[in-house]
Amino acid sequence: MDTASTGAVQGWEAAVLDGGPADGLRMRVADRPGVVQVTLPCPVDEEPGAAGLRVEALYVYRRDPRVREEPLRYGFDGATP
Repeated sequence: MDTASTGAVQGWEAAVLDGGPADGLRMRVADRPGVVQVTLPCPVDEEPGAAGLRVEALYVYRRDPRVREEPLRYGFDGATP
């Protein structure tokens, strides 16, 4: 396994999420994506026609372009639906 001087697997970088429901979550990302999506399951009431449905809340985090070194930082974007 190739590793960079930071100890990260080549092509992957450490990142951390700031704010929102995933505040402080650490992960690895490839190719410095501009946006990361986090989903959380929502309970579904047992109603006719709801069988097999799954509902998830979607949260968006945007990469801070000022951060050039690991860990990359992604800030919660509360304005996105």
